[in-house]
Amino acid sequence: MTDLLPSETRATGPAIGTPASGIFVQTPSQTVGPFYGYALPYDKGPELVPGHHPHAIRLHGTVTDGAGEPVIDALLEIWQADGEGALSSELGSLDRDGFTFTGFGRAATTMAGHYTFTTVKPGPVAGHAPYVLVTIFARGLTHHLFTRVYFEADTALLATDTVLAQVPADRRSTLISVQDGPASYRFDIRLQGEGETVFLDFDA
Repeated sequence: MTDLLPSETRATGPAIGTPASGIFVQTPSQTVGPFYGYALPYDKGPELVPGHHPHAIRLHGTVTDGAGEPVIDALLEIWQADGEGALSSELGSLDRDGFTFTGFGRAATTMAGHYTFTTVKPGPVAGHAPYVLVTIFARGLTHHLFTRVYFEADTALLATDTVLAQVPADRRSTLISVQDGPASYRFDIRLQGEGETVFLDFDA
């Protein structure tokens, strides 16, 4: 069939990228977004408990990049124990029934880079300071990031937490939320630069 092609379009040697050609092109790098708005956010995903729950709290903040600009298309997932420190084995994270606490939530950031979860303040697990595990997905990240949210009121437990103890003292504040209301905790996430949030290795 090549005889039917104009001479200038006929292959004259091995194709680029084959061992015979000796010419290789680097595979383009890929990131984990942005493409979250279509399927990953789901109805009541940020609501681990309904707002009328007697122990409901608001966990919220802003995700910013290295220049301090809001990241408008990040996706955050949280995992946590309940108020008694028990890890849930309940099903239904993707189909909220309005009362079952599953310990999992997912929220996308707004055009201002802001996210909000409605949940409960976790209790201590195995004697460690209460925390919420946060996973961050965003444009420009080739791998998602893990961090923890601690609570400033848990002073005694924070002082003995084994994970927090491994973080340099001058950076621990990036893992501790600030109570900004009677049942509201603010946790801002800085992906890069001055005041960068401490991110953790997670092997499971």
